[in-house]
Amino acid sequence: MPEGDTIYRTATVLRRALMDQTIRAVESQAVEPGQLVGCSITRVEPRGKHLLIHLDNGSVLHSHMGMTGSWHLYHHGQPWQKPSRLAAVRLDTEPIVAVCFTPKTLEMISRDGLRRHRWLRQLGPDLLDPEFEIEDAVCRLRVHAERPLGEVVMDQSIVCGIGNIYKSEGLFVSRISPFDRVKSCSDTDLNQLLTRTRQLMLRNRHGAKRRTRMGPDGASKWVYGRSGEPCLECGEVIQMRRQSELGRSTYWCPHCQPDRHPAG
Repeated sequence: MPEGDTIYRTATVLRRALMDQTIRAVESQAVEPGQLVGCSITRVEPRGKHLLIHLDNGSVLHSHMGMTGSWHLYHHGQPWQKPSRLAAVRLDTEPIVAVCFTPKTLEMISRDGLRRHRWLRQLGPDLLDPEFEIEDAVCRLRVHAERPLGEVVMDQSIVCGIGNIYKSEGLFVSRISPFDRVKSCSDTDLNQLLTRTRQLMLRNRHGAKRRTRMGPDGASKWVYGRSGEPCLECGEVIQMRRQSELGRSTYWCPHCQPDRHPAG
């Protein structure tokens, strides 16, 4: 699933191509073309894993990529990289065509509806927001004292933008077990976790291939996707366990990330 860095990168690319452009034609089965045609794009905003395209009539085109969604940009007449049947919306401007393929969510929202939206209004602060405040986020984590870190950092209502990859990688580089309860961690621990996870995401916000590790051996991740392989720090075997009610995969090194007071 695209995480906060992917959506940030997508927003940057769309912003450069579409800002102040007028939408001349729309093809979509998901939204009403008449709500978009003739409107100018005034802002492209990443919000955690959500992407918002703001229009000059006050409406917003909201997309969430889910597991497989993506936005593509093409010149007029350029062949598409995916079949047109997978396109949820096509936006034609004078210089460029923007296409969103297989999103989990694609909808139009009014300016007032944006404040009341069932998902967006519940989002916590965006980890990649330039004004993100670590101390405030630590306080938000503290409210969930009994929950394990591997679950709480994925809760988009607390801090948004972190997915499975950055959960596992951020906890590893912070040397915190994903099964430790929030209450077992000091403010310094939590500050470090958020700071280092944010740093990993910031490094990847402009790159094509996501890397959380640089090394001569070519491994791009410390633990994610490496179950059964040796830890690149200590040699211990990397483990994977399903975590939370949704059964999210969590990767960790038992030696580098020993449990302190694991949640039950």
